[in-house]
Amino acid sequence: MADVNEIRALKASFRGGIDTAQTLATLQQKVDALDDHGEPGGDLLEELARITLASAVASSALRGLVDTMIKRREAA
Repeated sequence: MADVNEIRALKASFRGGIDTAQTLATLQQKVDALDDHGEPGGDLLEELARITLASAVASSALRGLVDTMIKRREAA
């Protein structure tokens, strides 16, 4: 029988990963518009640092949960 809390955690973790990816995608135009020979502004770099950290944390949490679910199923 499926663990309701585990499934809810999976859904929440997945949404977190999608949400941070969508937030990162909103910066694509700014990044694409950068001059190849220029320096990106500090505000953009700070925003990228913040969003990529959130994305990494969300992805890591999702990966950890999926790994745990796989291991539990293999042990059964």
